[in-house]
Amino acid sequence: MSMTPDLPSLDSTADVAAWLRQLADVAVTAVHPDTLVADLLPDPPPGRTVVVGAGKAAAAMAAALERAWQERCPDAPLSGLVVTRYGHGEPCEVIDVLEASHPMPDDLGEKAARRMLEAVEGLDEDDRVIALISGGGSALMTLPAEGISLADKQAINRELLRCGAPIGQMNTVRRHLSAIKGGRLAAAAHPAQVLTWLISDIPGDVATQIASGPTLPDRSTPADALAVLERYGIEVPAHVRRHLEQVQGAPSPNDEAFERDDSVTLARARDALEAARAAAEAAGVTVKVLGDDLEGEARELGRAQARLALEAHDEVASPLLILSGGETSVTVRGDGRGGRNVEYLLGLFEALEGVAGVHALAIDTDGIDGSEDNAGALFSPDDWNRAKERGLEPADYLSRNDAYTFFQALDRLIVTGPTRTNVNDFRAILVLPRTP
Repeated sequence: MSMTPDLPSLDSTADVAAWLRQLADVAVTAVHPDTLVADLLPDPPPGRTVVVGAGKAAAAMAAALERAWQERCPDAPLSGLVVTRYGHGEPCEVIDVLEASHPMPDDLGEKAARRMLEAVEGLDEDDRVIALISGGGSALMTLPAEGISLADKQAINRELLRCGAPIGQMNTVRRHLSAIKGGRLAAAAHPAQVLTWLISDIPGDVATQIASGPTLPDRSTPADALAVLERYGIEVPAHVRRHLEQVQGAPSPNDEAFERDDSVTLARARDALEAARAAAEAAGVTVKVLGDDLEGEARELGRAQARLALEAHDEVASPLLILSGGETSVTVRGDGRGGRNVEYLLGLFEALEGVAGVHALAIDTDGIDGSEDNAGALFSPDDWNRAKERGLEPADYLSRNDAYTFFQALDRLIVTGPTRTNVNDFRAILVLPRTP
């Protein structure tokens, strides 16, 4: 996405779709590592500094850290490795940048996790680990617990992605089937100090949930993981069930391994929303922020927000922007293409039925909505008639989870490529006043 900090005013000649795209640029730029990392850099420790990390923002975080390090303390030792999604890498000189599969883990993610554990082994009190953790890290840093195979984790992950479970519940399962998550990476680095820098993609910004918390102590239990599997009717092999019934939990928050550690959240959904709010208000637009932690079934949230937009449409005398963030879920019932943002947008589009003056955009801030090549999509009121003319029925496409194909047919997909950050969904509904 382009670096466009200012928004034009909205008058009768404005290109509303372009305005919404610029608004999304503002939101994503505000949470990009290039604007966040340099000011956090601590003085070098007496010993070594080892960088580890995982997530869709990990490579950009590593590159920003390395640039700041070279400017301030070029003679101090720095090494390490991070893993990010295929295509989300960024060149570094001394920090290795690896790529692996997301959202389905692969053997390269497993190898990356093993290398991270090796990188922190044998450190002492004079050394420091800086962990760069962002959304997507849970799949990218996959190291199964003893007795569990990568194939086991892939099968369970596939069912978790299809069942509609919130991300926090999915990560509870992932932590307790892992040899590196739930604080285990930090425990392996002890007695070195571990500083964790986080970019949050989790509604509510619970730090231990981001990438399943590899460097942070966890209060959940294996019994909690079993409860999630049972709630969604996910069958697991007998040896996986035995593991969850018999294994000791992740390191306790009271474990001495965490005594000197610290963590800070660099960016979250609310920061992206705040940047968008400030830019829109500077352009003369009234803004209503519904929240940065909205969850639930994507299409149902779209329908609910359509009702809010319709109510506002009867009252507004000047442009109103309705913003929200968070992470919705999609219960997969069909074999179509699409992620949660286009499914949300199609639910919204169906409920609005082309009402004049209501435009909308929804993207995933990492640039990839689900497993497709788009960040999301947008629509304008005239797209309703365009869809009807082409025989595109929203209900049909929703029934087979095929929102990508629907918006592709209207040429309304937003394709940005990887943004190298990730604070999850950014949704904007622009309600323009009725014309006389």
